[in-house]
Parts: sequence; structure tokens; C-alpha cells
Amino acid sequence: MRRSLILALAGLALVAPHALATEPGEVNAVSVLPGAGRAHVVIDVWGSVSVQDFTLQNPARLVIDVLGATLNAPALVYDGQNRGGILNIRYAQFRPDVVRIVLELDELKDYQLEYADDAIRITLGTDRGFAAWSSSAPAQYAVQGGQQMFSPARVVPPVAAAAPTPFQSQQPTVTASFDSATIADVMAGFAELSGKSIVLGKDIEGYVTADIRNQPWDIAFQVVLESQGLDAIEDPPGIIRVDSRAALLARDSTEPTETRIVTVNYARASSLVPVVQTILTPDRGRVVADTGTNSLIITDIRSRLQEDVDFVRQLDVQTPQVSIQAKLIFVNRSNIEELGVQYDIGSPSQFFNTLVSRPDPRTNQPVDIDGDGVPDAVAPTDFFDPTETPSIVDLGGNQLSAIANAEAQILSPALELIWSTAIGNFSVTAFVSALQRVELADLQAEPLTSTADNTEAYILVGERTPVRVVDVSAQAQQAQATVDYVETGVKLRVTPHVTSNRQVLMSVHAENSSIQAAPSDIGFTFQTQEAQSQILVDDGQTAVIGGLTVTSVTVSKSGIPFLVDLPVIGGLFGFTQREETRQDLLILVTPHIIDNPAAMAEEAR
Repeated sequence: MRRSLILALAGLALVAPHALATEPGEVNAVSVLPGAGRAHVVIDVWGSVSVQDFTLQNPARLVIDVLGATLNAPALVYDGQNRGGILNIRYAQFRPDVVRIVLELDELKDYQLEYADDAIRITLGTDRGFAAWSSSAPAQYAVQGGQQMFSPARVVPPVAAAAPTPFQSQQPTVTASFDSATIADVMAGFAELSGKSIVLGKDIEGYVTADIRNQPWDIAFQVVLESQGLDAIEDPPGIIRVDSRAALLARDSTEPTETRIVTVNYARASSLVPVVQTILTPDRGRVVADTGTNSLIITDIRSRLQEDVDFVRQLDVQTPQVSIQAKLIFVNRSNIEELGVQYDIGSPSQFFNTLVSRPDPRTNQPVDIDGDGVPDAVAPTDFFDPTETPSIVDLGGNQLSAIANAEAQILSPALELIWSTAIGNFSVTAFVSALQRVELADLQAEPLTSTADNTEAYILVGERTPVRVVDVSAQAQQAQATVDYVETGVKLRVTPHVTSNRQVLMSVHAENSSIQAAPSDIGFTFQTQEAQSQILVDDGQTAVIGGLTVTSVTVSKSGIPFLVDLPVIGGLFGFTQREETRQDLLILVTPHIIDNPAAMAEEAR
């Protein structure tokens, strides 16, 4: 893979974060330990860190970035032995707060990454035994530069730094002195040290005079090139080309281009175009999406084309499906208590109320009381209509006409009692009404939807109500009416994201709404209960994203003035109503990760 030499540890890949902690930490050692059919790479950490891991091809590499950490491990070169498929280990302070560990492998293979007891453990399968290795063990070899060549000697400890630099290489350090050494001899020494093939460009001449002390070889190599106005690029597999910057750029401009069609399986080809364009050769590479076949047509120089294709393959991965089950519970409770007492006092000829029907003397007819066939009394045959004749009062006498409480009454009472007695020519009647009513409305909606990772899912169970909007603004010469459609009912919007540790991060919006006619001429009102949240839950875990309780209590009292306010007995002279309303809203969401939608559908049949 062609890249700048100093950035040989960097790469582009899809990163899967494994959250460990959030506080600063240190990386103290890297070890390779044998196990039963396993090779364990143990990264000794102190404090709180987090880790990202990804793989690269050509050559096969596993890259582990320890975030929020500084490097405190000794500078020790890996001995080059094949330990369970691990050919080389390099580590460095990649950024001020990132330590990068690169495992060079004989081939890409499945691995497991876990964190426990202040150590990051990477486990790879192997069918061979090997001896353990650790960066904390004393080294038996290293390199020291001479005037024109490098030879094995001893480890040269690095100079301690007060603070990490933006790029602190962990390659073997070198101490060398060059006195008018040819550039070819210097490059030969770097080739022997790095184990890579270095090819000089045509007509590259020059002499190097430098004194290098305890510096990583790759940094020293780049500094030497810059002092000669040269640059280097690395082509797979491990071939470094050294030439002038103009020559390297001219090589890109003269190298023939090729075109390749790459079929995209899972992603939309058009969505990958901006990302792929960033890695193409400037002014020569181009990429076009064919929506009909969902393919990318990539044109680039021959040496870069395979790298472009591999990059697309790394982006075109199958994303998991997420099944989301929501439960929206709406409960309305009403508790109504009513108690009222009404009175009627009056005589057949004196009354002032509408509670008791009284006979109309104008309808008197002879009646036979003793049954001897001879009429011996007069009795009315009809009653006064309370709405037409609510009162008959003789103001000339000293009789008590009538008394009654306010005309408040209970509609459809559950209990009605009537008590009546006579006081002289007057009758006293009391009406007692009582009611206690409990209403419960329980609405439960359970929408279920499935969607791809990072894709919004939307469900509506309700109706679209047309609402007419009349524009009577001054700018309009005449009123104009338009119709808007308003969605009401149970709505659910969810955008899930599956994390690397198989948790689900969801952005959820749940809503229950209804339309009602407004009491005035504005048209309609919309009652809405909704909740919006962003939550992180485990696969199959139920989360409560919304809980709301609204309680309303209304108490009303009416009755005979002064009497209704008397203690204890005041309730006998009035009407009391107490209404309590309670509304509960509860929203639950449960996500399930579907790794193989086809297999799941087959099981459901």
C-alpha cells in the first residue's frame, strides 16, 4: 500500500470503539503470551483508557489505539519470531493522547478484544507453540550506526522527554555519524536496519554529513531525506522508493490509468462517492456511481487502483438490522363524588318551588270516598305544571309559603332518598341525592418496526385530518382557503445505532395526539403527549423513555347562603361535587439486534 513513510503506521478503516473508561491513563508494557491454541497479546495499562481496533491489508495488520493514554513502555524492538501468526509488534505515541500498537500478522484472522484487571487482552487462534515475549524484558540486540553502515550492537535507550510529542515513533533507535557519506551508502544502512527494500531514483547523488544520536530510525531517515531535498513513498510489499519530490509527482502524472467497476453490496453507491474521492490520485483519479447496478466506476493510476478497491470493500460492509418494539400506555382515571339535599315546604294553596307537584284546585271533581255510590268529597284531577305555575303565594295572610335550596342537582344520581312530614297545614319534603362514579380509560399501543443501522424508522397509527386554513390578510384581494393535513394518533420515530459492544444507541420520538373541536371559532385543538430522548441500552433491554402523571382535582359547592357554611350540618343545606382526574403516560422501548435477517425470517415461517 503506497503511503508516506513517516505515516507508515497510519491507515484508513472502519473503527469499532470499545469503551473502557474516561480518565487519563498510561501504557506500561506490551506482551505476547502463549495459551491453549491461543496467542494472547496483553497491553498493560494504568488508569482509565478507551480503545479502538481495526485491521489493514497488504500487509495484514491489526491496529489497536489506546485513547486517553501516554506511552510509558520501554523502547524495545520485537525479536521477529512468529508467535501465533504475529510477525512484528510496533508501538508509539501516535498523538498526545493516543498510543498506537500495530501487530503485523501473517494473515488476517478472527480475534477477540476484552478489558479486565488494568489490561487490554487481544486473543488470536494459533496451532503452534511459542515462547513468551514482553517489552519489559531486557533486550539482547539493537543497532548502532557507524559512519557508512549499521551493525548489531546493543539497545540504545531513548532520551526521556518531558512531554509526549505529536508523533513519537517507537521504531529502533540509532546513533550514527556520517562524514561525507554517499546517499546510497546511507540508504543501504537504513535498509539493513528496517528490513525493507529501499530503491534510489535515477541520478540521485549527494553526500550526507550528520550526527544522529538516539533517534528512531524512521524519523532520522525522513530528516536525512529532507536535508537532501528528497522524499519517499512505500509501495507494497515493503518497497520504499526514494527520489525527488518532482520525480515522485511526475511518476503519478505519467503512470497509465485503469478503470475498474466495483459492485457495492450493502451501501448505496452514490453515498460512497465523496469518501472514495478523498483517496484518489489528485487530478487523475475519479469515481462515478452507477445507480442502476449500484456500482462504483473507479479510475486511477495502476499502482493505486487496488488500494482504492480495497478501501471500498472496507466501507461496503453489512450493517445489522434492529427490531424495535415500543409500548405506549395512556391511562385516564376520573373519580367523581356528589352529594346534594333539596327541600320543599308548602301547603296545597301556598307554595313557592318546583320540587313537588301540587294539585290544581281548578280541576276538582266529586269523588266517592266511602264507596256508597254517593259523591261525598271533592278532589283535584290534575296538578300544576312547575314550569308554568312555579308559585302560589297569598301575601295577605301570615302563613309560611315555601322554602327550598338552590336549584343545583345531580344528574343521574346513584342514590335518591325522599323524606316527608307534615307540620300543621304544611308538608316538609327533603330530597337527598348522592353519586360516586369512577371512570378508567386504558389505551395501549405496541408498534413494532425493523430498520437498518443508522436508518430512521417511522410508524403512524392514526389518521390525517384535513384542516382548512383561510387567508384573510390585507395583501390578498379576497379570502383564500387551503387545506392542510394534520397527522394524529400514535406516532413513533426511531433511529438506532449498534455500537461495537452490541449496545443500541437510539434517538426516539414517541407521540400520541388527538383532534377535538375548539369551543370557539378557531376550528380545532390538538391534544398531544410526546417524549423525545436519546438512550443507550443493551440488546433486548427495555428502557423507559417517558413517564408523566397529571392530576387535576376540582371541588364545587352550592347551597343556601349561611346555612351551607355551618360546621358539621352545613352539608344538609347544599350541594357538593368533587372531581379528581388523573392522566398517566408511560413509553417503553425494547431493541433487538438482528444479525442475520434471512435466518430470522426463515425461523418465523
